[in-house]
Amino acid sequence: MTILSSALSPSLPAAGDAGHAAELLARCRTLVRPALAEAVGRLHPWVGEMAAYSFGWCEPGGAPVSGPAGGKGLRQALAVLGAEAAGAPRDAGVTAAVAVELVHTFSLLHDDIMDGDPTRRGRPTAWKAYGTGPAVLAGDALFALAVRTLAATPGTDIPSAVRHLSTALDDLVRGQADDLLFETRPWTGPGAVRPDEYRAMAEHKTGALLGCAAALGAVLAGAPAGTVATLDRAGRHLGVAFQVVDDLLGIWGDPAVTGKPVHADLLRGKKTFPVLAALGTPAAGPLARLLDSGGPLDEAAARHAAVLVEESGGREAAVAEADRHIAAVHACLADLAPAPRTTDDLRALLDFLVRREW
Repeated sequence: MTILSSALSPSLPAAGDAGHAAELLARCRTLVRPALAEAVGRLHPWVGEMAAYSFGWCEPGGAPVSGPAGGKGLRQALAVLGAEAAGAPRDAGVTAAVAVELVHTFSLLHDDIMDGDPTRRGRPTAWKAYGTGPAVLAGDALFALAVRTLAATPGTDIPSAVRHLSTALDDLVRGQADDLLFETRPWTGPGAVRPDEYRAMAEHKTGALLGCAAALGAVLAGAPAGTVATLDRAGRHLGVAFQVVDDLLGIWGDPAVTGKPVHADLLRGKKTFPVLAALGTPAAGPLARLLDSGGPLDEAAARHAAVLVEESGGREAAVAEADRHIAAVHACLADLAPAPRTTDDLRALLDFLVRREW
């Protein structure tokens, strides 16, 4: 069981409709997969193989995977459902989903290299399987393919769509840069990372692409600017909640479920919201002394730091932070006032995103 199954506040939707969310994800993957595969098929064969490996479709060398292929397709689903909420035709949602999924996978390829992560979803990352240079090349190719996908879509507002995607990419790069720079800053004192800086980083690094996913289908369909802005704002709030939940799972999640080593962020000195919130409390003295003791933490110190973060209120504060942003997402959905079924679908996906166990 993850921490969020019991720790999220009662104001959030109840966990328990995972079946509905799973059906939504499966439906959206079925809609998007043919178009995504067709797009990847336009790449150089070797680059296309690396892309297919990154999507979870094949093994190194191109052999099909023996088990389930690929991830859950959360951004794909958000793109399809966002388009439906805006009254856009299905093709607009699928095109948006393809473009966003290509960009997301491009960002993961480069993220894994920057972070030195050897595994993702229980498999070697692309740079481990193919080498750093080839993985960078595959990421670049996916980025170019995303722009090409939008530019080749007939009968749509292509300039606005490309502009929207480009804005999200610019924000993503800014957020990633801040996230990397945060690791070089001290835990305490004048140069310490403030919670409001974290929120801005999370909105850019994670929220920008989720906002783009939610709104891009509406942009392609020529939806009113207010509808586009509301969907984008909902996705950005969702991104902050998503990143905070990721931080929580990084400290207290089960590696067998999340696929990530426990305490990896603490071992790296990564500035996550639970730690930053804990350091701002009156009880933060022991935690601050541990983190400021010099040098990276070993595994025993990281375990102790996790206990101190919780005792100092960091875990509770992070859950409350996610709660606030999810409430903001629900307010955006209320302003949008889509059809009831679409609202239910978006809420089910939202619940799954913040209560995820991978």
